[in-house]
Amino acid sequence: MSDKTPDETADLPAPAPEHDLISDGSEVSDVASAVTGVAAIQQALKTMPFSPGVYRMIGAKGEVLYVGKARALKKRVTSYTQLPRLPERLRRMVSETVSMEVVTTHTEAEALLLEANYIKRMKPRFNILLRDDKSYPWLVLTEQHPFPQIAKHRGKMEKGAGYFGPFASAWAVNQTVNILQRVFLLRTCSDSVFASRTRPCLLHQIKRCSAPCVDRISREDYGHLVKQARDFLEGRDQALKGEFAAEMERAAEGLDFERAAVLRDRIRALAQMQDSNVVNPASIRDGDVIAVWQHAGQACIQVFFIRGGRNNGNRAFYPAHTRDEGRADILTAFMTQFYDDKPPPPLVLVNHGLPEASLLSEALSIRRGHKVEILHPQRGERREVVEHAETNAREALERKLAESAGQAKLLEGVARVFGLDVPPARIEVYDNSHIMGSHPYGVMIVGGPEGFDRRSYRKYGIKGAITPGDDFAMMREVLERRFGRTLREADAQGIEGRPPDWPDLLLIDGGAGQYSAVKEVLDGLGVTDVKLVGIAKGPDRDAGREWFYTGEAPPFQLEPRDPVLYYLQRLRDEAHRFAITTHRAGRSKTLVKSELDEISGIGPARKRALLNRFGSARGVGQAGLNELEAAPGINRETARRIYGHFHPDWLSG
Repeated sequence: MSDKTPDETADLPAPAPEHDLISDGSEVSDVASAVTGVAAIQQALKTMPFSPGVYRMIGAKGEVLYVGKARALKKRVTSYTQLPRLPERLRRMVSETVSMEVVTTHTEAEALLLEANYIKRMKPRFNILLRDDKSYPWLVLTEQHPFPQIAKHRGKMEKGAGYFGPFASAWAVNQTVNILQRVFLLRTCSDSVFASRTRPCLLHQIKRCSAPCVDRISREDYGHLVKQARDFLEGRDQALKGEFAAEMERAAEGLDFERAAVLRDRIRALAQMQDSNVVNPASIRDGDVIAVWQHAGQACIQVFFIRGGRNNGNRAFYPAHTRDEGRADILTAFMTQFYDDKPPPPLVLVNHGLPEASLLSEALSIRRGHKVEILHPQRGERREVVEHAETNAREALERKLAESAGQAKLLEGVARVFGLDVPPARIEVYDNSHIMGSHPYGVMIVGGPEGFDRRSYRKYGIKGAITPGDDFAMMREVLERRFGRTLREADAQGIEGRPPDWPDLLLIDGGAGQYSAVKEVLDGLGVTDVKLVGIAKGPDRDAGREWFYTGEAPPFQLEPRDPVLYYLQRLRDEAHRFAITTHRAGRSKTLVKSELDEISGIGPARKRALLNRFGSARGVGQAGLNELEAAPGINRETARRIYGHFHPDWLSG
């Protein structure tokens, strides 16, 4: 988003003398640095155009400090030379600036979109940042299949399928899938399972699927169900209810009471999704409701996804920003970054007026390809919906602040127990998992003031030759890769002191032996500023009586009911859980390998085509040569190679 610099006017006052460039009480104490930053900006202004575009402030190490957009680049950037008129955050930014880069655009709306893209990609520390790296689930209808499947989808959208969403969570999309199964009896099985079925599955028996896999429904009748489901997902619920009601009456008049009961249940299932006008507003067909709430220098943004007149769930976001940012600035920055990688709906309702609402609407319209309207409703049902979202944002922020206060006390306790000068901002915990040396994995989990930082979790597939059961060697490889890589990158970038994402406390699951082995590895890497602690259960393996090893004092225990002990146990158990699930996932990959993988020239696409056609590798092996040649994407030479793999005597003959 754009900063709160003075308006882009030509009659700006002349720069103040150098000794007045920094106002009293400013945190920027180095006047020389501020003057140097202003000089760098003035140098860039000599060749800067007046056209719309995006500018980047660059620091001494080449890092991007700030990204901004402007209707007239030269006018906007000129305002940064007026330090007394800038907020403290921007004065500090100017003092660290050594150069600038600009990219011109045709319009200011295009500049706004480019700015959002740069901010998400470069994460400059002086911008408001949306901390969200999750993809959103969609519903997909595989329309290219004779009997389309309804399923949950994440990732890249492909041609030949219908997508509906997004949904706020996997739970929200699963709820909709359940409704579609109950009401429209659409299949959810994969194409390979569909092709290999010989009798109806359990879903058909509990009236959740029409069993097209075994011809219990004709293609035409199934297509009618698909059309009804598409109408439902596109918001034509009332017409569907009328159609079902009329059909139910006809069934009842014809004494087909079983059919009438089925239709009654379908009408009830549809009605369940329209029980609350606040959660499912009738006046909004496709739109997002976005509300921001601020307190104690932090902000929470709630987003409700409404598609087809239904609530597809909501999600809370906590953008990173300074304490002096206002609601309008936070909301604008959030919306530009939030819609950077997803299509905006035709309507966006917000709980706060936006000074640049028309510009933001224009930018989002470019992103969508159709008009996007941004409204701050003042009355009626839409106002109630916005207030509902605002209440959710306030309550979510209150919970987060309460949790953060409790987390802060726990970290203060950790610092007290292990003799740290300040509470740790980053705790790393390591663990290993394998079965007799097979499929070995090491993992790292991270905890801190915000709880578990799952975005920072790391998996390490062990590459070296490991003797079965040699956990020391596995831990050594993990630590060398984690710290060795970080140190090499810091040297390459010329970073002095502690590199980014450097831990304050390193927790390992083990006693004196593990502690000594890890300490030797860290010393060999020159890592001496990280507190190392080993946590081990006693001889009776009784949780709650753990021993702690620090190398600086004899091993000790904490009181059984000490909250710090519970917290350290949760950290260790989370690392153990992550190691187990990582190991199981890696082991599962080797178990699902197909015999088709052994045939040269059979890649993922051909393998998928064969499995869709014949149902399994066994089915492919039983197929005749002519059947193989008829499979999609399989030519005569490939068919002969496949047939020969399963019939080696045929090759020799």
